[in-house]
Amino acid sequence: MSNFINPAIVPKMKLYTGEEIPCIGMGTFGSDRFTAEQVSAAVAGAIRCGYRMFDCAACYGNEDQIGKVFAEAFKEGVVERKDLYVMTKVWNDMHDRVEESCRKSIVDLQSEYIDLFFIHWPFANYHAPGCDVDSRNPDSKPFSPEAYCKTYKQCEELVKKGLIKSIGMSNMTIPKLEAVLPHIEIMPVACEMELHPCFQQQELFDYLVEHKIQPIGFMPIGSPTRPERDMCPEDVADIQLPEMKAIAEAHGVHPAVIALKWAVQRGQIPIPFSVYEAEYVSNLKLTTEDPLTEAEMETIKTLEKNNRLVKGQVFLWEGAESWEDLWDIDGTITK
Repeated sequence: MSNFINPAIVPKMKLYTGEEIPCIGMGTFGSDRFTAEQVSAAVAGAIRCGYRMFDCAACYGNEDQIGKVFAEAFKEGVVERKDLYVMTKVWNDMHDRVEESCRKSIVDLQSEYIDLFFIHWPFANYHAPGCDVDSRNPDSKPFSPEAYCKTYKQCEELVKKGLIKSIGMSNMTIPKLEAVLPHIEIMPVACEMELHPCFQQQELFDYLVEHKIQPIGFMPIGSPTRPERDMCPEDVADIQLPEMKAIAEAHGVHPAVIALKWAVQRGQIPIPFSVYEAEYVSNLKLTTEDPLTEAEMETIKTLEKNNRLVKGQVFLWEGAESWEDLWDIDGTITK
């Protein structure tokens, strides 16, 4: 294809295990706006344009469609399984049945194994896909280090059985990490978290780097197409900020490109999503050319506005006061 970017020239990030993985991946969460068929079609195009990392999840409801795309790519010789880096996650209602969840994802994704398997949220508080933000499950409970470690140990067994290569955490906080890291055997290689110019999470980012855990950033451009239920009046549109527009103009690109360049150069792995070929090709190509200057990186550092977009209200438990209780805002785990 004319838009092919050689995966060999895409910069790599090195995990503490020594494994090198692409500095950018493709997300597969289509919000509520795109069908599984649209998402899988984008994955098919992305493989052929040079993407080698894909971020999946059981709860996205499209792994079986994506698996068909992977199988076709293997069959056609477009790529070999060993050259793909496939990530997926155990959903909240499967914390006690992690192996079952993993095996289903392996079957659905038509892969012999999973490269990186995340615990999607740090508690088993379930909500139905697409539910309203005001929905609450009466069985929801606050974070429990003991329960989390029980789930994590099941992931460690998956490594020992060869079903997964590495373990990841997601949507964590420093207090939660400090509560569980001393009690695990196999350290996580990565932590997936919300990261974009207006929500840089510098303290958590530095903590992860210090502990040799690779930050992976979702919503890297501020997710302007996220579900309406996740939008709040106080939210800031990263790519509409004058500073982002000015840097974009200097490079002759869209501000979204600048957000992704910043992410890669900062050291996180962004996982942008798009069903549009021109956009996902651009997202991969930008990692190979025209880096931001140190001054531009410093300018973007000043855009931090603590603007968390994924607040997680649906996971709140009885007695919780607000979504902030999920994120240990005061530095302690909220009970």
